[in-house]
Amino acid sequence: MTPIKTNPKVDALIQGAPHWQGEISALRDILLSFDLAEEIKWAKPSYLYDGHIVVIIIPFKESCTLLFFKGGLMKDPQGLLIRPTTNTEAGRQMQFTSVKQIKDTEAIIRAYVEEAIGIEKAGLKMPPKEKKDIEYPEELIEKFEESPQLQEAFEALTPGRQREYVYYFSSAKQSETRASRIEKLAPHILAGKGFRE
Repeated sequence: MTPIKTNPKVDALIQGAPHWQGEISALRDILLSFDLAEEIKWAKPSYLYDGHIVVIIIPFKESCTLLFFKGGLMKDPQGLLIRPTTNTEAGRQMQFTSVKQIKDTEAIIRAYVEEAIGIEKAGLKMPPKEKKDIEYPEELIEKFEESPQLQEAFEALTPGRQREYVYYFSSAKQSETRASRIEKLAPHILAGKGFRE
């Protein structure tokens, strides 16, 4: 297949990259041989099929990665795809630390990209996230008992906002810290605001 025209914005991005320039270029050369549009999304070289992101090149400190946008739907026979975080549903990363590693695994990279394009062509989507009941930390339950008004305001929030608050409260290891966080954000909740608002 004839490589698509390169995007000058990506050229500039690679030239200005503080590290992994060779690795980014090697991955880019592979991706440009597919029928994908080269764009910049989130300040990263991104490769789209029919306007949908298939794969993004992301240079991290420790490695240069290919992030497959719907990697969770891929078969991954080589076991090379890594879930970036436990909360990540769809994206999966393939990590590289040298141009040689990219050259040595080029056939595998191509097979994975081919599969990712096939998933996009077929219009496949990640299955809806299983809704789990939110487990409130003990300190929040106690606060609700003290202030039914706070509980009412909390339950009026969207499930996503509730989850963000619960995740933030629960992430504190000590009970005092959890209680302090709840106390500090109670006015926010009463105002009907999300954690990040």
